Amino acid sequence: MFDTKIAILVRDDLATWQKLNVTAFLTSGIVAQSPAIIGEAYRDAAGHVYNPMTIQPIVVHAADQETLRAVHRRALDRGVVTSAYIEEMFSTGHDAANRDVFLQFGPDDARLVGIALRADKKLVDKITKGARMHP
Repeated sequence: MFDTKIAILVRDDLATWQKLNVTAFLTSGIVAQSPAIIGEAYRDAAGHVYNPMTIQPIVVHAADQETLRAVHRRALDRGVVTSAYIEEMFSTGHDAANRDVFLQFGPDDARLVGIALRADKKLVDKITKGARMHP
């Protein structure tokens, strides 16, 4: 049905609240990159209006640090723009501080806790090889 695939990978040793937080932030990056994936507003039988959501399913994977680094490197090598969240961002309190701390690290030393991407299905499958579906 879709030519593209959305995949989110979250580090498997995070607390539940961290996994949920990272997933939410990474999803917002995918939506910001591709606003056309947002559908129509939802309406219930009583006429209440709810926010629109993505028209495309999102697959969430669990991965260890090394798998996240491999996925990150594969995405960079193939020119796929990603959303990335690093461990140090948990200690910041706002977007500008997140960007400041993110800027201090490169692909080889960033302690990734999550990464998300949207690209051609086959390409996403190649990039995310080694990750497993989140339990």
